Amino acid sequence: MRKTVLTFGLISGIVMSAMLLLTMPFQARIGFEAGAVIGYATMVAASLLVYFGARRYRDTVAGGSVSFGRAFAVGALIAVVAGACYTATWEAIYARIGPEFDARYRAHALERAQAHGATPAELARKKADLDEFAAQYHNVAINAAMTFLEPLPVGLIAALVSAGLLRRRRSGQASADFARVS
Repeated sequence: MRKTVLTFGLISGIVMSAMLLLTMPFQARIGFEAGAVIGYATMVAASLLVYFGARRYRDTVAGGSVSFGRAFAVGALIAVVAGACYTATWEAIYARIGPEFDARYRAHALERAQAHGATPAELARKKADLDEFAAQYHNVAINAAMTFLEPLPVGLIAALVSAGLLRRRRSGQASADFARVS
């Protein structure tokens, strides 16, 4: 199981990390909203490897049958490895661009709030919230945890769907279950 999880998790993580590395230099041109769409679309595409990894486990390691729980565990572990790769890539990028990224993001969030009709009091509260968030985000542990939580839900949903699609009982087990019900 370890080889399957590492192989598919690393490939998925490399896909997400590569897109992060390719889009960050153009982030100012792309914008935060489009960047989020591109990022999550890449996470969904990379999470397809959860399915293929769980299927490989079922077909090669588990002898053609796998329970829902085992398929989910394999898929979830693939998602964790991919998320760790993505997080490591972001931490390396953030170490270089952190302060300027924070400033651009806060300015963008305030401009967006103002464009949506925020009052001066709401803008002041939003600025205070953004300043507090930026201070917390400079803590490496909080930064890494928040970054890890970006791709994880996508990967866990892929693991759930994959486990449901791939579960397969042994042929003798299905007939024994039918006999008990009858």
